[in-house]
Amino acid sequence: MTLRSYLFVPGDRPERFAKALASAAHQVVIDLEDAVAPDAKIAAREQLSQWLRSSLSGVDRRRVMVRVNASGTPWHADDVAMLHDSPVRDVMVPKSECPEQLGDIASRLGADAALVALVETVAGVVRMREVAKAQAVARLAFGSFDYCVDAGVEGMDRELDAVRSAFVIESRYAGLPAPVDGVTLAIDDAALIAEDVALGRRFGFGAKLCIHPKQVDAVNRGYAPSDADRAWAERVLARLAENPKGAFAVDGKLVDKPVIDRAKRIAADTSIQGVSV
Repeated sequence: MTLRSYLFVPGDRPERFAKALASAAHQVVIDLEDAVAPDAKIAAREQLSQWLRSSLSGVDRRRVMVRVNASGTPWHADDVAMLHDSPVRDVMVPKSECPEQLGDIASRLGADAALVALVETVAGVVRMREVAKAQAVARLAFGSFDYCVDAGVEGMDRELDAVRSAFVIESRYAGLPAPVDGVTLAIDDAALIAEDVALGRRFGFGAKLCIHPKQVDAVNRGYAPSDADRAWAERVLARLAENPKGAFAVDGKLVDKPVIDRAKRIAADTSIQGVSV
């Protein structure tokens, strides 16, 4: 399944877990880190543990991941230990900047662990190639706001061009799916969300972190191939079937192997109108 939307839900609000799963989000990220105050973290972990073991259906299990507290915090080890005893092995790791720490988490969770490395510091960007190849890392995600704070960057537009390109390059080099872009803080500004999704897609991102269910549909639609994309891919592959070994053009443009590969990727994408099947 093509994963395009990662919806955060606070880990201390169990009444919202089912509502998040009822949305069109491809992944629901139950957040034990930033969304939970320090004095509520232990209770949130205990409530989440109970919910994962007693209320999470097998159908929904593959759609749930947990953002644990960062390595070095007082809650990190217990978060990972709780997940080891739960049915969920998909984990978002904040402040990912050390491949050894990621490997330690993977080892403690077992062979079926899958980690989304949330890179949100200068150190993480500098070591992103090592992070991307760390044990059990399945995808990179950009913690854009935290990165800007850490780096002293005051803008979210062209100021981040080099970092965005690094995410795409390192994901591709490591053989990972296209990376996950950072959040848009505006909840009700549909135009801004669509603009941010279009920007991420142009850079080569394949998904986006969401902070509210209202953002999910725009993200799913924006990262899915458009009807025009699909029609173009069909034309390319039809001409390829007619000329499997010869050169040919589509829409007045020469088609070579990279173009054919792109057409095949679009044709293989099973999502329709923002819903993956």
